[in-house]
Amino acid sequence: MIYFSLFIFCLSLGTFFPFASETYLASLLISEKYNVILLLVFASLGNILGSVISWLFGYFINYFIQKPWFPLNKYLLLKASDIFKKYGKWSLLLSWVPIIGDPIAFAAGTFRYNILFFLIFVSIGKVVRYLLIFIYFIN
Repeated sequence: MIYFSLFIFCLSLGTFFPFASETYLASLLISEKYNVILLLVFASLGNILGSVISWLFGYFINYFIQKPWFPLNKYLLLKASDIFKKYGKWSLLLSWVPIIGDPIAFAAGTFRYNILFFLIFVSIGKVVRYLLIFIYFIN
């Protein structure tokens, strides 16, 4: 059950919630009660799926931008679009960074960036971030 809760937590934080999942993951690592590989897998999958949701929102921007509940303001969208225009696929490696990561994934969707390449670059960035957390807390 803890792995599922980690997945859901990382999924929600992988979308538009401006909090980091590292604290929850670190607390699970420190407890030494759980399989570290499963923690890595569930945290990564949840966070990657959250970015895919952001990409989908971007892909369907014309529908979502009109909704009052839509969480991104125009400044963040413009900033993220500028970053994505300037750095392209490489900016997706920063999709794990709080505040700017979700808008970058969103911008990739608005530009209709290929979902396969999107998944590759986002996965690399998010998994490497979690691996660094594992290395820090396991040693």
